[in-house]
Amino acid sequence: MNRADFQQLAERRLQESKALLNAGFPDGAYYLAGYAVECALKACIAKRTRERDFPEKESQGYYVHDLRKLVGFARLTVDLDRALQTDSVMDANWTIVMNWSEASRYLKKTAQEAMDLIHAIEDQAGGILPWIMLHW
Repeated sequence: MNRADFQQLAERRLQESKALLNAGFPDGAYYLAGYAVECALKACIAKRTRERDFPEKESQGYYVHDLRKLVGFARLTVDLDRALQTDSVMDANWTIVMNWSEASRYLKKTAQEAMDLIHAIEDQAGGILPWIMLHW
């Protein structure tokens, strides 16, 4: 997969998440919304390679679902920390996003929790995805 693939997947996973929420499936909506952020960060990692491809499976460290680790692999830790210090809305949104994990697939989530996560991801004023898009 390459950078463009991950960019498209990030946007698609967010759309799918909203569709699931609108259909009354907040658990799935919450779970997929987090993958939108993961895919966006993987697009940032792919951007750093010569061919814009995501590193091969042998690069085990990149094949994680830990958003904080992916920020580090994308070399965005300093930029993210700076943004969080200067933007209180983004800081609050990042806190919400950081509560997501791959294990969310096993958890019961309310519609409000799913809406909060989706909003934290896509909010045009401090959302996580618009910030990541500046770097992908």
